Amino acid sequence: MMKKIAVTGASGLVGTRIMELLSEKFEFIPLSVKDMDITDKDSVHKLVGNLSYDLLLHLAAYTNVVGAETEKEKAFLINETGTQNLLDSVLSAKKEFIYISTDFVFDGTQPPYVETSTPNPLSVYGASKYAGEKRVGTDGMIVRISYPYRSVFEPKKDIFRTLKSQLEVGKSLSMVEDSLMVPTFIDDIAQGLGYVMDNFSNELFHLVGKDAMSPFDFATTIAKVFNLDKSLIEKTTYETYFANKAKGPRYGDIRSEKNTFYPMHSFEEGLRIIKNQLNII
Repeated sequence: MMKKIAVTGASGLVGTRIMELLSEKFEFIPLSVKDMDITDKDSVHKLVGNLSYDLLLHLAAYTNVVGAETEKEKAFLINETGTQNLLDSVLSAKKEFIYISTDFVFDGTQPPYVETSTPNPLSVYGASKYAGEKRVGTDGMIVRISYPYRSVFEPKKDIFRTLKSQLEVGKSLSMVEDSLMVPTFIDDIAQGLGYVMDNFSNELFHLVGKDAMSPFDFATTIAKVFNLDKSLIEKTTYETYFANKAKGPRYGDIRSEKNTFYPMHSFEEGLRIIKNQLNII
C-alpha cells in the first residue's frame, strides 16, 4: 500500500516538484487555498478531518520576507496559527505531521547552524516560522530548508532563476560578498523528504545544500555554469545592501548533522544537473 500524503502548499515552488518526483512512491492529496483557509480552525477541521491520509506535509506559508515587516499579524496568522490548526487536526486523527521551516530562524552571527543550534530570528518572517516550529515541538517532524531552487516553475521565480534571467538580458547585479547562504536544489529536498516520510519520527532535520557561499559567489557560479557575463556582477557589503531592509541571517551557514540518508548536491553540481534537464549544451 502506498503511503497517502496530504500536502498544503501543493501548487507552490517546492510542493509541485516533490509531487512530480515522488508520485510513483506516494499517493499525494494536494490541498490548495481554494480547499481551505488554514487560518480558520473550522475550515481546517472540516477538510482535514474528513480526509483519508497517513501524513500531512505542511508547505503552505507566508514567505514574503519584506512584506512580513508590515504584515506581521498576517505572517503570524498563517505561519503560527495556521500550523497549529493543521497540527490539531492531524493529532486528533493520530496521523503524522511534517512542518517545513527555514534557515531564517537563525540570526547568522555564529555559524554553522546545525539541528541543535538555538534559533534567534532577526525578521518578522523568521520569527513567524519559528513560532510555527514551537507550536509543532515534538508532536511532529520539523524540516528546515534554505534558498530552494529548481530548473523550471513558471508561476514563481526562485533566486537562481531570477538572477539568471537578469544576467541573460545584460542587467548588472550588485551582490553581497561578506555574508553566507546555502542554496538547496529542490530535487534533493524532494528525495530527502521521500526518505523521512517513509521513515517518520518526531525529530528536527536540516535538508540543505552541500555548500555555503556568498551571494556574490552564488551569482558568479550561475554565470560560470550558464556561460553568462561575469563582469555584470558587482560586489557590495551586507550593511550597504540591507540598509533599511528586512534582514536575513548574515552568515546563514546552515548544515545537517542528521542527514545521513541522502547526499545533497553543491550549488554548482545542482546547476549542472539543471543544465542537463534544460538540454543546454
